[in-house]
Amino acid sequence: MAEQKALIAMSGGVDSSVAAYLMQQAGYDCAGGTMLLCDEALLGYTPTGVQDAESVANRLGMPFYAFPQTEDFKKLVVNAFIKSYELGDTPNPCIECNKHLKFSAFLNRAIALGYDCIATGHYAQIQKDPATGRYLLYRAADRAKDQSYFLAGLNQHQLSHTRFPLGGLSKEQVRQIAQEQGFITAKKRDSQDICFIPDGDYKAFMERYTGKQYPAGVFLDTSGKVVGRHAGAVGYTLGQRKGLGIAMGEPVYVCSKDMEKNTVTVGSDAHLYRKALLADSWNFLPFAELNAPIRVHAKVRYRHTEQPATVYPMENGYAKVEFDEPQRAITTGQAVVLYDKDMVIGSGTIRQVLP
Repeated sequence: MAEQKALIAMSGGVDSSVAAYLMQQAGYDCAGGTMLLCDEALLGYTPTGVQDAESVANRLGMPFYAFPQTEDFKKLVVNAFIKSYELGDTPNPCIECNKHLKFSAFLNRAIALGYDCIATGHYAQIQKDPATGRYLLYRAADRAKDQSYFLAGLNQHQLSHTRFPLGGLSKEQVRQIAQEQGFITAKKRDSQDICFIPDGDYKAFMERYTGKQYPAGVFLDTSGKVVGRHAGAVGYTLGQRKGLGIAMGEPVYVCSKDMEKNTVTVGSDAHLYRKALLADSWNFLPFAELNAPIRVHAKVRYRHTEQPATVYPMENGYAKVEFDEPQRAITTGQAVVLYDKDMVIGSGTIRQVLP
């Protein structure tokens, strides 16, 4: 069998640096590649990831490519992010970036350049089911770093051409390899925020990016009584407690928003629990579509511990996820990801929350 060629998605962080090294050690003919997503105009400063990625590629003796994708990133990720917030949802831009750019545009560039596959520094594992021939996604060995939630939207074509060399390693092992190889990225801290909003203030970013000023409005309690003023409904997320600036004698949380009326309703923690949701845009991995109810463990956001649930197929590409017990702050716009033990069954986008 001819030597396989792999294009490594290198962000300038420690994980993708070690992924490149491990793919090279596994016998692949490798090159490094970076997509130029966030430019200085978007961030307000010059990102350094490209130089760090190129430094590691040079140390490994790999060719290095830089692909301009800023306009696609703005259109497919940033604009969609803003539209979602303006509609009252809470988007997940990392999932959209994975789906449309890292495992689509980057993969297409790799194939066009004659590479057989891409590799990334994500913590997850891919296996091919010998019985069905379908590619399956599993959690990483390091549960604390597992990123299968963000990757559950990848389709069969994308999974078949992707390698995750860090899937069986712990973060500590990855850092040790980076230090042993003398990579400039060895002690670089992990990015915790949305890459285009490093300070976490997404409302300020949206106003700067769009030129809009999102108007102030009123807080309501669950009976509809005005209890304070807010700084714009787009700036609040379901379940939020901090930063509300209202005193009601007990802790209160954002329970709902009305974007047309620009109101934010607050209430006790008990008001945040719901038992079911409707989702669409489904991507199933062990099978092409859901034809009958199935038992799963489902998680409704990255830091949510997955919970027992039943999924029911419905019309027009929707499915209903009904939990055994009510769950806190299920939020439209987020992904719901279904698991069977460590295997990802599929994912969809939450469109409606049900009692």
